[in-house]
Amino acid sequence: MAEENPLLRRIYALGGDSEEIRRAYGEWAEAYDRDTLDGMGYVAPGIVAKELSELVEDDAKVLDAGCGTGLVGKELKELGFKAIDGIDLSDEMLEVARRKQAYDHLAPADMSQPLEIEDNSYDAAVSVGVFTSGHVKPKALDELARVTRKGAPIVVTVHEKVWDAEGYPEYLDSMEKRGLVQVRAVKDAPYHDKEGYRCQICVLESR
Repeated sequence: MAEENPLLRRIYALGGDSEEIRRAYGEWAEAYDRDTLDGMGYVAPGIVAKELSELVEDDAKVLDAGCGTGLVGKELKELGFKAIDGIDLSDEMLEVARRKQAYDHLAPADMSQPLEIEDNSYDAAVSVGVFTSGHVKPKALDELARVTRKGAPIVVTVHEKVWDAEGYPEYLDSMEKRGLVQVRAVKDAPYHDKEGYRCQICVLESR
């Protein structure tokens, strides 16, 4: 089971401190793809990329927020997307993402803070593996709504461990009430197949 996996146990226990998260992922960067894809059966990147492909044309300008080693970008590129930018906390993860040659632009960013991106910059946004234990809190969704244009889809995963514990259903409701997004769908989906973990895939529309 997932709780017995020492890699996940370390990552999920980080506690939300940005420097600690940056250091942990920097150390993990080179082995991340092997450990997650092969070792854990990490299927969420492919699922989210396919979901987005059904919502926008492949010429949409997409932000991959918390892109890590570029797993979602790679999936999007294979689906024909041509304009993808990525941001991530870890320089080492960004370097691995750069090698995949899926992104137009990659930049460091702390998603627990306001993003240095202008309003309405993107036609779509995705975020996979970011909204989970010890990482980014629901409030970061506000920034994804801000940097996407009106009517743009935002597709994010929320790990099952934090969905209720950190109040995501209530937060999404508050975002609707504040006029930031419309919640189009919330779908239960596999996350780490081999670990038995699942997630909620939230499909939002920026307002």
